[in-house]
Amino acid sequence: MNANLASKARSVIAGHLGVAIDRLSDEARLDDDLGADWLDRLELMIVLEDQIGKFEISETVAERIETVGDLMRAMEDATRASEPSRPS
Repeated sequence: MNANLASKARSVIAGHLGVAIDRLSDEARLDDDLGADWLDRLELMIVLEDQIGKFEISETVAERIETVGDLMRAMEDATRASEPSRPS
């Protein structure tokens, strides 16, 4: 994920969860460290998809996201999967 997109995503996460952006290390747990319950996490996925776009995180993947790093990797994977394939 490019730095600009990662920065924007972290800004959206911090704003949605009402936490300081410096608390969003890759190891920060969405529930224990940032206080996000399952509904907060669901809303966060929707907000990220709406504000950043170009990706959609499946419910199966979303259920496995525990940390900010997990979320960033899921966004990167989903963004890559939504890009049109290039001819060889």
